Amino acid sequence: MDHKLFCDILNSEMELATGCTEPAAVALCAAYARERLKGEIASLSVAASVNIIKNAMAAGIPGIQGTGIHYAAALGATGGKTQRRLQVIDEASQEERRQAVALVEGGHVRMSRKETPEKLYVEVELHSDSGHQSKAVISGSHTNLTYLEEDGVCVLERSPRAAKEGGISPDVIDATLSIQAIYDFVNELDREKDDLHMIEQAISVNRRIAQEGAKKPFGLHVGHSISSAMHAGSMSPDLVTTAMERTACGIDARMGGASVPVVTNSGSGNQGITATIPVLTAGELLGIDEDRVFRAVTLSHLMAIYIHCRFGLLSALCGATVAGTGACCGLVYLLGGTPVQIGYAINNMMGCVTGMLCDGAKADCAMKVCACVNTAFLSAFMALDDVSVQPNEGIVEEDPAKTVQNFVRLGNDGSPTMDSIVLDIMLNKRTEKQRS
Repeated sequence: MDHKLFCDILNSEMELATGCTEPAAVALCAAYARERLKGEIASLSVAASVNIIKNAMAAGIPGIQGTGIHYAAALGATGGKTQRRLQVIDEASQEERRQAVALVEGGHVRMSRKETPEKLYVEVELHSDSGHQSKAVISGSHTNLTYLEEDGVCVLERSPRAAKEGGISPDVIDATLSIQAIYDFVNELDREKDDLHMIEQAISVNRRIAQEGAKKPFGLHVGHSISSAMHAGSMSPDLVTTAMERTACGIDARMGGASVPVVTNSGSGNQGITATIPVLTAGELLGIDEDRVFRAVTLSHLMAIYIHCRFGLLSALCGATVAGTGACCGLVYLLGGTPVQIGYAINNMMGCVTGMLCDGAKADCAMKVCACVNTAFLSAFMALDDVSVQPNEGIVEEDPAKTVQNFVRLGNDGSPTMDSIVLDIMLNKRTEKQRS
């Protein structure tokens, strides 16, 4: 077994990010364009794919009160630092934040839909007060710069299919990962020799944002609502409910624009939190040793990556179902389950939560994550009792790898129509609100 390749996959598909990754990609693209612009920014325009618009429209932007694409692009242009990748706006000054708000409130930022086969596509064009122009395009992945233009002249162009820096292609991931291979790696890994720094960061960083969300309410304060219900006696303060509360607090903080980083999984901070916190909570409350917990978190993230590598970064289906499935598998491993039982866990999750709609990144993502966390524990407990959704039911197959293939097919083939409908509804709502 090539331990380095497994570690490379983890370190490629997990990354530090602040705030929602779709607005971060918009901000990063704007920052790249700003590096090529002469003079002061007079106006900027954003053209983005359906999935980017859907996921960025209502997401909180760390450091400012505004939400959505307009503020993300403006802040990336005024205060973004491209070397920080998905933490691009972390170091923006108060003056740069003020300038970004002024651009948006002054009507100098425009947004439109880009007709493109790419699910992840962002194009930002800037114009200066001295008549100069620049343009940048990110496509294929959240940090993959594919085009740069300065005063109408192309200065960089490459295929969106080009792997991002340090990236591993989906073909390699798909050929490397399987339930048995992941299980074997997790059992064999050597924490002193193998480069597992992203798992270490996921544990510390994602725990921190969950704690941040517990300190004060963000967004819909779903985590705080669960906490209040537990204190009132309406919900039991048990393992499953506590895991839901802590995970929701992390999502609340992230979607509410907290200036606290997360470690992502497959391009999503919410999925990074979901693949981490339930397993950590179970380990803590059940008194399981730290090494076993570390291995279970590693398995959770690898399983999520395994499912996601053919699923794509963005879809009409909620990605929390993927991360929740990873967490479910991590729970089975944590509690001594076998590879066969991990397969049962996959079938149980995908027999239940498949079809959950992604209608953009926003505060109520915490509710969807709670549903997936709850189902993850149920699916894990059933799997440990050797109970699995049967292969004659729905999309589930006897071989869990084929169940995953069916799930991926739904996400890929079903997304274009569903995404267009969802975005049409969202944009019509916004138009009607503006008219009123």
